Amino acid sequence: MDLFRTRSEVTAALIATRVAKGISWSAVAEAVGQSKEWTVAACLGQMAFNAEQARSVVKLFGLHETALPWLQIPPAKGTLAGTAPSDPLLYRLYEIVSVYGPAIKELIHEEFGDGIMSAIDFKFEVSREPRPTGDRVQLNMSGKFLPYKSF
Repeated sequence: MDLFRTRSEVTAALIATRVAKGISWSAVAEAVGQSKEWTVAACLGQMAFNAEQARSVVKLFGLHETALPWLQIPPAKGTLAGTAPSDPLLYRLYEIVSVYGPAIKELIHEEFGDGIMSAIDFKFEVSREPRPTGDRVQLNMSGKFLPYKSF
């Protein structure tokens, strides 16, 4: 059990322990009591756990208690390094936003008006869509619409 000095050390320990112990993300989500999507984002340092959730993570992964405060602090969000990610899966998501982002923006503005989709009041789900020609990845994103206000 190592002492933790940074959030990135905690994240690295979570990833290494999960692989070493064969812990599924679903099992972590169940222990935390949140969706697997939110839980993975939190484990990777993009969300803050509350105290009870942090204790569950520390216990499940067998981490030193010095991980507790790091799991609960508000993180720096959107911390992918560089411009376009080099990981093929992340790059494809980046490509989707690059190619379809302007169309998505136009359609949101046409339907809702001038504003944005919240990434704070937001949820997403990842699921498998079985198909005879090959399974498909289904991503469902839902964010609150936030209109720009006149002042």
